[in-house]
Amino acid sequence: MLKELAHIPADSISLEGMLELPNNVQGVVLFAHGSGSSRFSPRNNYVAEVLREAGIGTLLIDLLTRQEDSDYANRFNIPLLTRRLLAAVRWLGDTSQTRILPIGLFGASTGAAAALTVAARLPEKIDAVVSRSGRPDLAGEDDLHKVKAPTLLLVGGLDDVVIELNQQAFASLSCLKELVIVPGATHLFEEPGTLEEVAQKAAHWFTRFLGPRVG
Repeated sequence: MLKELAHIPADSISLEGMLELPNNVQGVVLFAHGSGSSRFSPRNNYVAEVLREAGIGTLLIDLLTRQEDSDYANRFNIPLLTRRLLAAVRWLGDTSQTRILPIGLFGASTGAAAALTVAARLPEKIDAVVSRSGRPDLAGEDDLHKVKAPTLLLVGGLDDVVIELNQQAFASLSCLKELVIVPGATHLFEEPGTLEEVAQKAAHWFTRFLGPRVG
């Protein structure tokens, strides 16, 4: 198991993150956190642990600096979040331990919009996308149409407004896609067993679509 602190150049700053690769890794998933969250999010760290148990590496980063995150508007600045995520994808491609690994994106809340925008712009680099309680609608219809990577949208069954927004985005996706509504779950999947279900479904999706590359 490799575990190391990552420093990723983006714009004029350095994003800090944690790269963890299990033995016999078959791909790596880059986490795009949602509004007001960070790479220390207990929910995303739990999902990341389940992915690593399934043979998928993880990179959890802060897309915003602490100062930037203090400005609430930045949390919904999809172009800014997308730019930072693109920098992290480039870093994975330039890093010896990850450059040949297929890449997946896991987005939560507004991070899901950034993940899908990146998938639309880099169809040759992004192999799968999973959204948890996401706002994929914020990616915009044009970019949603361009996504080629198989995309899984996970939403809590009690998260009414977000369900509707995911259904709208789902209709705009033309890739292989699935929308799963987890019964009895609210926005943060705090109910017993619901986050475990999210993690297992994400792990199944990524192990299915992050196959080995040659070269």
